[in-house]
Amino acid sequence: MFLIQLALVSLTQQHTITPSQLTRVAAALQKQATRDFGPLWGVNATVDAFETLDDVPVGYWPLIVVDDVPDAAGFHTDENGQPFSLIEFSDTWSLTASHEMLEMCADPWGKRLVPGKSPHPDQGLVEFLVEVADPSEAAECGYTVNGFLLSDFFTPRFYDPVTADGVRYSFGGHIKAPREILRGGYISWREPVTDEWWQQIWFSGNAPRFRKLGKLTGQNIRAAVDAKTKTNVRVARSGPESRRYTVAQDVRQLAKRTLRARADAWRTQIDGLRAANPAADAWEGGEEDTGE
Repeated sequence: MFLIQLALVSLTQQHTITPSQLTRVAAALQKQATRDFGPLWGVNATVDAFETLDDVPVGYWPLIVVDDVPDAAGFHTDENGQPFSLIEFSDTWSLTASHEMLEMCADPWGKRLVPGKSPHPDQGLVEFLVEVADPSEAAECGYTVNGFLLSDFFTPRFYDPVTADGVRYSFGGHIKAPREILRGGYISWREPVTDEWWQQIWFSGNAPRFRKLGKLTGQNIRAAVDAKTKTNVRVARSGPESRRYTVAQDVRQLAKRTLRARADAWRTQIDGLRAANPAADAWEGGEEDTGE
């Protein structure tokens, strides 16, 4: 199985992300990739934290935390066509990092299309852009891993032709039917007859609506869609206001006491090992190794 290796790096200047914070978020992302996402999507990925871009080994794709995302697009490719993502800093930057990580794992080059029936009643078979975190991207659909708020994502069954009982359409169970979007989310597709891109969005109001984006002119699909919808910025700025963020904070504070107690126990045991010779009481009747 192809191994995706991701590097989490901070380039923030106006905000401080400590090495400890970076490594703890990377550990939460790794658990999500291995435990939650990988088995459902058949993806094998690693997430490691690095202090600077200079430390990132060759072959890793970076997830880079910045103070703001100027063009509002999180996904990009470098001069060699390799993917990287920008993550706008906020109090819930772990949510945005999770969003970008999941979509990079599912579609590293931002152009994976899956056929299916259009949500628009006047259209037939269309091609959906695979953006696994977009339909349920709102923070209220997220969940907590190691005390950090991470993004929900849909499963491969999201593109099923009809709704079936007992099917899991999103990891958190929030999506109840194929191609359903939730408040705060969206879905994008290409209509083959006209070669135009469309979206169903639910950024405001009491119900989702359709909008036509038009024809794509040479840009990477996901980068162009992200810039149009301002996904990265919207997720970053709405997350801290969510109830799920408050829950994640409470969980992290409770976990700190447990982690501190466990760390203290480890320190005590290590100090005891340093002060004693554990082999002295474990054996009797043997001979010392003199090296002869």
